[in-house]
Amino acid sequence: MTKPNINRLFLLTPIVMALAACTMGPDYVRPSMASAPVAFKEMQDWKPAQPNVLAMNGKWWEMFNDPQLNALIAQIDISNQNLAESEASFRKAMALVQSARAALMPTLSANASGTRSAAVSSGVSQIKNTYSLGLSSSWEIDVWGSVRRNIEANEATAQATAADLAAVRLSAQAALAQDYLQLRVLDAQQRLLDETVVAYQRSYELTKNQYAVGVAAKSDVIQAQTQLKTAQASALDNGVTRAQLEHAVALLVGQSASTFAIAPAPLEAQAPPIPLAVPSMLLERRPDVAAAERRVAAANAQIGVSEAAYFPSLSLSASGGYQTTNGIANLFNLPSRIWSLGPSLSQTLFDGGAMKAATKQAMASYDLAAATYKQTVLTAFQAVEDNLAALRILEQEAVVQDEALQSARLALTLVLNQYKAGTVSYANVITAQATALASEKSSLDILNRRMAASVLLITALGGGWSDKNINDLQQLATQADQQPQTR
Repeated sequence: MTKPNINRLFLLTPIVMALAACTMGPDYVRPSMASAPVAFKEMQDWKPAQPNVLAMNGKWWEMFNDPQLNALIAQIDISNQNLAESEASFRKAMALVQSARAALMPTLSANASGTRSAAVSSGVSQIKNTYSLGLSSSWEIDVWGSVRRNIEANEATAQATAADLAAVRLSAQAALAQDYLQLRVLDAQQRLLDETVVAYQRSYELTKNQYAVGVAAKSDVIQAQTQLKTAQASALDNGVTRAQLEHAVALLVGQSASTFAIAPAPLEAQAPPIPLAVPSMLLERRPDVAAAERRVAAANAQIGVSEAAYFPSLSLSASGGYQTTNGIANLFNLPSRIWSLGPSLSQTLFDGGAMKAATKQAMASYDLAAATYKQTVLTAFQAVEDNLAALRILEQEAVVQDEALQSARLALTLVLNQYKAGTVSYANVITAQATALASEKSSLDILNRRMAASVLLITALGGGWSDKNINDLQQLATQADQQPQTR
C-alpha cells in the first residue's frame, strides 16, 4: 500500500469511528407505574416481623421449621423437570448473547485449493495446474448501532430468562410447600377421624348395652351404628386426598409416584411471621415482574434494530495469499502473491414497505411488553393484598373458632353424662358429637388455609429473591456454564 493510500486510511478512520458511535432507536427507560400504591392497604393491624426472620438467601421455607420440608425442597433443584426446561432455555438465551456479540468482530477464514484444468487454443489442448493458499477477512461496521441494539436486546432477553428460571423455581417451591403442609394437616385430620371412630365405637357399645337391659330403644342402636359407619367412611376418604398430595410432591421433586412415600407425622409447623416492605420493593423482589420488565427493555432495543435497517450498511473486506500455475514449489514466491482490500456500501432502495412494517411491529411489540409489565405489577400488588387480608382475617377467625371448639367439646361431655344418667335422648348425643367433629374439622381447615396463605404471601413478595441477581451478565454466563446439561 502506497503512502498516500495509508494517509487516506488514517483520515477515514476517525470518520468511521464517529459513525460507529451512532445508535438508532430510543434509549431505554423503565415504564413508570403511576398507580403504584405508597403502602399496602391490608397492612392495617399487621404485625410486621423483623427483616432477618426471612432468610435473605432465599430459603424462606425454613421459617416453617420442618426438616422434612427443607429436605424435599432441596430436591427441586436436582430433579424437577419443569426447572430443567427453564434451565435449558436460560442456557440457550446466554448462547444467543454470545452469538450477538460475535457480530461486532470481523470474520477470518482460510482457504487452500489445487485444480487441474484443460483448455483448447488454436487446436492445441493446454493442461495446467493451479495452486492457491490464502486468508480472507470481512467486517460489517456497526455504523448505525444495529448490532449493538441486537446485543442489548439479547442481553435483556437473557436476563428475563434468568428471572423466568427464578420464577419457575419459586413456583415449584411454593407448590411443594403448600402440598406438604396440606398433607400434614390431613395427617392431623386422619388422627382426629381415627380418634372419632374409637369414640363412636364406644358410644355404639354403650347403646347396645343399654338396649340389652331395656334402657335404650332400638333406634338409638341404629343411630349409633350409622354415625360410626359414617365416621369410618370419612376416615377412609381422607386417604384419597392424602395419596394425591403425596403423588403431587413426588412429581415436584422429580420422582416416580409409584416409589415415593411420605410417612404420616403430626403437624408441627406454625404460620410464621412475615416481614413486609413498601410496595415499590415488589419491582425488585418478584422474578416475574423483573422478567416482564427485561422483556420491555428487549423490545425497546429491537426498535433500534428495525430503524437501523433504513440506512446503508458499510463493510470492509480484505484477502491475501498466494496463487500460481507454475507448480506448487513456486507457490510462495513473491510473484505468486495476491491481495485485495476495499470497502463496500449497500442500501435497499425498494422493499415494498417491509422495513416500515418491521418498525411498526417493533413499536407494537414494545407497547405489548410495556402493558404486560404493568399488568404483572398490578397483579403482584393484588396477590400481596389478597394474602395479607387472608392472614389477618384467618388469624381472627382462628381465635373465634378455638372458642367454639372448646364449647363444643364441653357440650359433648355434658350431653354424654346426661345420656348415661338417662336424662336426655341419644339424639342429643348425636347432635353434640356431630357439632364437635365439625368444629374440629373447621379448626384444621382454618389452619390449612393460614399455612397456604403464608406460603402464597411469601411467594407474592418474591421469596427473598432480588433482581440484583440478574444485573451481572457475566455472572449469569458463569451460572449457565454450571447448569447440568443433558446429552
